[in-house]
Amino acid sequence: MPQHVEFSISDPHQARARGRSQDPAESSLDRWGATVDGAAEPCLVIDADVVVVAMSASFEEMLGLGGSPLNRPLLDGNGVLQLLDFGDGNALEQTEVTRMPALLALTSGRLARGLVRIKCADAPCTFDAIATPLKDDGKVVGSLTFFSLIQ
Repeated sequence: MPQHVEFSISDPHQARARGRSQDPAESSLDRWGATVDGAAEPCLVIDADVVVVAMSASFEEMLGLGGSPLNRPLLDGNGVLQLLDFGDGNALEQTEVTRMPALLALTSGRLARGLVRIKCADAPCTFDAIATPLKDDGKVVGSLTFFSLIQ
């Protein structure tokens, strides 16, 4: 049975109106990064420079990372993720990389969803990824992405 992932992010003004206080010095990246650090689901937060701010332990384990992903580029040569082509299994071409939901959410400022194939610890894995831009004062400062493994 296909899995369906759905979530929404409330307007920060609504949170304050309901009595929750937020530290004005704490950024959206900080708040979501702390949430992702403790999440059981495979997810990550990147900043506007496409550097990993936070990654859930379950996602780190799936990827088989030898070291901490924090403060490392998400992609590039020394990046945390290695995106693979669905056709031949080789590294994904740069023109296709920009369509990855986490990056698309950054550049478009909108919700993005798509399938991604990533080199994982044991074998290539296919994920349904959904990403949302993270904003501070109306400016996109990063993105939050959830990954659902397709088996």
